[in-house]
Amino acid sequence: MIWKNAAVSTRTPTKSSSSSSPSQVSRLDRFFHITERGSSISREIRGGIVTFFSMSYILVLNPAILSKASPPGTEAQLAAGTAFVAAVMTILMGVVANYPMALAAGLGINAMVAYTLVGTQGMTYADAMGLVVIEGVIILALVLTGFREAVFKAVPDQLKTAISVGIGLFIALIGLVDAKMVRRGGTPLELGLGGSLQGWPVLVFLFGLFLMVVLHVRKVRGAILIGIASATVLAIVIDAFAHLGPFNDDPEKGPLNLTGWSLSEPHLDGFPVDLPSLSTLGHFSLLGSLHKVGIVSVILLVFSLLLADFFDTMGTMVAIGAEGDLLDEHGNPPKTREILVVDSLAAIAGGLGGVSSNTSYVESAAGVGEGARTGLASVVTGCMFALSMFFAPLVKMVPYEAATPALVVVGFLMMMQVTDIDWKSPEIALPAFLTIIMMPFSYSITNGIGAGFVSYLVVEVAQGRARRIHPLMWVACAMFVVYFTLAPIKAILGVS
Repeated sequence: MIWKNAAVSTRTPTKSSSSSSPSQVSRLDRFFHITERGSSISREIRGGIVTFFSMSYILVLNPAILSKASPPGTEAQLAAGTAFVAAVMTILMGVVANYPMALAAGLGINAMVAYTLVGTQGMTYADAMGLVVIEGVIILALVLTGFREAVFKAVPDQLKTAISVGIGLFIALIGLVDAKMVRRGGTPLELGLGGSLQGWPVLVFLFGLFLMVVLHVRKVRGAILIGIASATVLAIVIDAFAHLGPFNDDPEKGPLNLTGWSLSEPHLDGFPVDLPSLSTLGHFSLLGSLHKVGIVSVILLVFSLLLADFFDTMGTMVAIGAEGDLLDEHGNPPKTREILVVDSLAAIAGGLGGVSSNTSYVESAAGVGEGARTGLASVVTGCMFALSMFFAPLVKMVPYEAATPALVVVGFLMMMQVTDIDWKSPEIALPAFLTIIMMPFSYSITNGIGAGFVSYLVVEVAQGRARRIHPLMWVACAMFVVYFTLAPIKAILGVS
């Protein structure tokens, strides 16, 4: 509506306004197909900002994880590098693929770099980043040859729906766990602390969650963004009086604080503006690992990295497309190949930047839930990442408890697609069910997709319909069998 009004204003006889902002808005609209996708520039900006705040935790968490394996004193450089690569690749996703999906360092892969790769038979941090680059090059080749896109299109439509629903449950669980609403206790997971909700941070989470719910039900624009901002303000006020300190459940790291803030504390440390250092760029050794662990180990390690990247993005782009009603009748998003190319380049960029493989973030669904439908939202998110290199102290003021309610709300929105699955047909319902439950229960999108693929193949073969299975589904299932049994395979081959 805003754009249409602007277009009408160009018909006025005033010459001075005929070639200014309205024409620029029109070009922007045409480039990103904003009106065509039922959106507006204000909704795209709002969605891009929400996506940034929903995933801004990576600016703190990625350096925290990688610093355990990187040279001492590099946390600030890792934070700047994380923001820089995320900014470049997210903007590229918006401009090239026109898709409202942001990218940043992947949590699963950075943990593998820090806790598995670095130190294995003398492998250095630079060697591990070299493996990330190799994995990215391979997956890019699979995209350019059409293999990755063909595998995606070979997946049955209702299984794609199940992937989206499973991711909805998964990100809702992430939100609850990160905010310490549920945590490990006497059972694998329990409510709060000892079965009871305790501490001011939990109150902040609940305030943000119910505020978003109420605003969403009342159809208030910007519900998620308003919720994040309001919860952050409440957290700042509470911390100014209570001085809760950071959450800590490890006695070796200091005094226990089971009701402290998760990830970051909501107060400003020092000056709000800081000049970034990008010294991590280029900190990789492409073939250094070959001389230390051997070719067989390198192949298995790269395969582990590759499979996680290969299928995680497939699930994420389906989930986001379904939430934004961007999928075609076969469940495929527009410009699938461009999306996969940018995602593959992000893996390479993460290794070259020394900040681990970058991948598509399911938290982008928070921005889509706010109304984002085009790549303009990704450009906004990317610009926010670029700005965060200079305003890192301000970004760190948003604790998990203020941001993660958005994930729970979006999880609900994605869960609504469960009705599109034919639950009366066991041959599709069972694989769909395993896909949905394995994502949150194993804390992995890849594991959920693998469980769905393999069970789908088993059910079809059992019913004598093996010929109906797409050949690429056989290939994908074989890859997952190897992935699920990688530890015994390594033991048989005698590699660590």
